[in-house]
Amino acid sequence: MAAIDDDFVMTISDNDEVPDLEDAGIESSDDTKPQSKRHKTTKHKGNGTSNKEEESEMAKGFMIDLDADGFDAVPQTLDFTLARASLKKRNNPGLYSSLDEKIAIARRAAKASKKSAAKEQDSDTAMNEEEEEEEKEEEEGEEDFGTQSEEDDGSVSEDEEEGSESSESSDEGESDAESESENSSSDDESEVDAEEEARKRAYFASSDEVPEGLPESFTVMNLSRQIMKGLTKLGFAQPTPIQAKTIPVALLGKDICGGAQTGSGKTAAFLVPILERLLYRPKHVPATRVMVLCPTRELAIQCHSVGTKLAGFTDIVMCLCVGGLSIKAQEAELRQKPDVVIATPGRLIDHLRNSHAFAIDQIEILVMDEADRMLDDGFEDELTEIVRACPRKRQTMLFSATMTDNVDKLVRLSLNKPVRVQIDPPKSAARGLIQEFVRVRSNKDEDRTALLAALCKRNVKTKCIIFFRSKLAAHQMKIIFGLLGLRAGELHGNLSQEGRLQALEQFRDGHVDYLMATDLAARGLDVKGIDTVINYNMPTQFAQYLHRVGRTARAGRTGSAITLVGESDRKMLKMAIKNSPKDKIKQRVVPAETLNKYRLKVDDLVDQVKSVVDQEREEKLMKDAEMQVTKASNILEHKDEITKRPRRTWFQTTKERKMSKDTSGKEYAGVNKRKH
Repeated sequence: MAAIDDDFVMTISDNDEVPDLEDAGIESSDDTKPQSKRHKTTKHKGNGTSNKEEESEMAKGFMIDLDADGFDAVPQTLDFTLARASLKKRNNPGLYSSLDEKIAIARRAAKASKKSAAKEQDSDTAMNEEEEEEEKEEEEGEEDFGTQSEEDDGSVSEDEEEGSESSESSDEGESDAESESENSSSDDESEVDAEEEARKRAYFASSDEVPEGLPESFTVMNLSRQIMKGLTKLGFAQPTPIQAKTIPVALLGKDICGGAQTGSGKTAAFLVPILERLLYRPKHVPATRVMVLCPTRELAIQCHSVGTKLAGFTDIVMCLCVGGLSIKAQEAELRQKPDVVIATPGRLIDHLRNSHAFAIDQIEILVMDEADRMLDDGFEDELTEIVRACPRKRQTMLFSATMTDNVDKLVRLSLNKPVRVQIDPPKSAARGLIQEFVRVRSNKDEDRTALLAALCKRNVKTKCIIFFRSKLAAHQMKIIFGLLGLRAGELHGNLSQEGRLQALEQFRDGHVDYLMATDLAARGLDVKGIDTVINYNMPTQFAQYLHRVGRTARAGRTGSAITLVGESDRKMLKMAIKNSPKDKIKQRVVPAETLNKYRLKVDDLVDQVKSVVDQEREEKLMKDAEMQVTKASNILEHKDEITKRPRRTWFQTTKERKMSKDTSGKEYAGVNKRKH
């Protein structure tokens, strides 16, 4: 693929079509010309059908109902088949019981002890009454859980206002001081804002680069037949707004900063133009020309799955490089110089430093998905190292639902007059999302577990993701839900890659109703049919709140988000109300008698939870001991081979890496605190 001419300038009017690739200085080839030998032998196209049969199949695939109410902006189901093929093999997987088995044993033991106690006290009837009462509670459903709309003045509700009068009066002095400081510094802030806006105008490209008239169909974008067939196979009927605005600009080789609400189809927005341009690459010289970076393994796996399906009718080869999968298999794939590499920053740098015959000095397109998280969450040094290894003359595309426009951070990535493509207002939730808030009374933070159990036992019963701030809290709640008889899975960083994929598959297939997750699952992941998102804690950054609630109400669908809000979450609550339509904000009320009932149930589970946790700790110690024995045995048996093996290196020392991550986290927290 030839380089883009720096002097090439395009303007798109309302009636203009997207220019051909030849006009942009990119090598072109006619679909009627014979393809290269590599293209003929590809496994994706070796189906023996003639051109006429392909055209008829193509015509059938494009019989689309243009009057349909909606579309799927992402594939209908997550597909982890390719990722599972590269999983590391587990040693002796059947020696230890799973967490679900431990929970089942604890439940049976608790039931047996209750029955024996009931027999001793001759209170079998009381046991039966208790079980009947539980069944009755589950049947009542929404009756005890009222919801009410937000008031026009932006308050949560009159009840909450009355309940929090004392706390508000105690905060009057603090709020007056805050308002005085805000007034005193308003002039300085306005001057800084004006300077920042001037810098942005000078840094970003003119808005004329983005076409005003959005194409209503992929057929008017002059895309190749192979790409159109891939889009049809995935069920893409019409381009979403972010796709319609991004694809024409990306085909011209322009740098892009793209932002749109979660579930709007950003993945296809950068993959479609990448695949289209790769069709015209010089095929006689294999090289890695595209690099896609993702902050989490699961997002990279999802992106790789979408790209593989979109490229199913081409000869474009993709490679997935993330942690938790076989590094040897990845090295073998990289030696074949795949066209596209989708990776997480850490594993990519590992391959750059330790895998022979792999380099990114021929990269022509660099994409960063969820770029704001990678810029802010401790990845800055890794990104700097990756950008330094890439050629300066390249196309760079950044995408996120909360895309940053901080010029200083973007300059580090060497963007050249990037085009800003912002579809929805920044800091806004999806239109079909109903946001509900449950108040956690002051000094009653321990009631969160009881509130969550009551909500899930009585109201939210299927397809729900529950977000926690810590891995430990998510794991403990998984145990509590299991003991309560609720089918739950967990997704966080303490799990193996196989465990993480298994949790997502179980949740996707409906084998579990609840997914206890940290913010690992808040970015980009799409599971079709998620009805509800629950925030056990309000996140500390509003952008993270938007990403969490963006797991539902995706691609034009509807959904609800329930957040447990304490006294310390007032500012975040006000931001959520301010950036959402009034008719989409509700307060959910949990009656006091219901809360007390579930508080007692949760308290009764303390000993059982402790028993399960103790069993897990004992098994972990045994596994660690076995691992050390196996390691020592391997060293004795394969000493010569191990000593001759080159040591894997990193671009930072352990101390520098820890210091960099801590500094980045503190800076990120400080920036967001100032913003809020």
